[in-house]
Amino acid sequence: MARRVSAPLDLAVLLPSWELALRSERKSPATVKVYGDAVRAFLRWCTEHDHSPALDRELMKAFVADLLDAGAEAATARSRQLGMRRFSAWLEEEGEIAEDPLLGLKAPKLDAKVTESLSEDELRRLIKACGGKEFRDRRDDAIVRLMTETGMRAGEVVGLTVDDVDLTRGLVTVRRGKGGKGRVAPFGPQTGVAIDRYVRMRRSHLLADTAPLWLGDRGKGFNYDGLHKSLKYRAELAGLKNFHPHLLRHTAASRWLAAGGSEGGLMAVAGWSTRDMIDRYTRSTASDRAAAEARGLGLGDL
Repeated sequence: MARRVSAPLDLAVLLPSWELALRSERKSPATVKVYGDAVRAFLRWCTEHDHSPALDRELMKAFVADLLDAGAEAATARSRQLGMRRFSAWLEEEGEIAEDPLLGLKAPKLDAKVTESLSEDELRRLIKACGGKEFRDRRDDAIVRLMTETGMRAGEVVGLTVDDVDLTRGLVTVRRGKGGKGRVAPFGPQTGVAIDRYVRMRRSHLLADTAPLWLGDRGKGFNYDGLHKSLKYRAELAGLKNFHPHLLRHTAASRWLAAGGSEGGLMAVAGWSTRDMIDRYTRSTASDRAAAEARGLGLGDL
């Protein structure tokens, strides 16, 4: 039976224990950070508004309402609330509280936002901006082509090792994607050539004998921040505004469907388990695909 604790909970003290439990469950570092940030944001809000931190439904509603009033995206508010609900559920499981007071609390409704994709012209400009024969040019060209063709997430790309890429068969293996799921994605000859050019140049790198596929210049490693900065730099050269690495995943999904690819195939390659994600990622180009399909049907030819 869960034990009841008479003294008020110190959520800040219990947070590290929850993060430890999440890591023991093999949650990704990104997931652990998002959940932890939710609790930390709630604690900061309580301090700023002179509230005693507590797992209280009305307090949680006020927290979320203030986030939205301050201009936070609905997705951000939803993520913060979800983190707190998961934290509360864990506290009950551990016997720190007798019952979960946030159980059944409704999440903020998400807006049906349109997620943009790069046009074919913008994509060509981005690839052209990676032109050059320096190490970083070869690397960035290979990364852009791989992400655009396979729809891999930025974190998945950064996590690739040399052994994860099979140039002969044109396959890349994601060992552990979102939710701990692995998959294999194919890539074509042009992407293969770009990766091969990078791999050949990689052999003379100071870290050539290490496992990570992508390396930084000047003998350094390469992480998510490095990927983000490199692609932002290429986007600026290409004259692209409001660019972020995830835009390449949106673009890959839209291009797949526009080329006549099946939804089931896209889900398998991109690592999605529900069709809802297809609608979310390709809503901005749905009208273009519908127009192209209508022209092909020729229903006006009477």
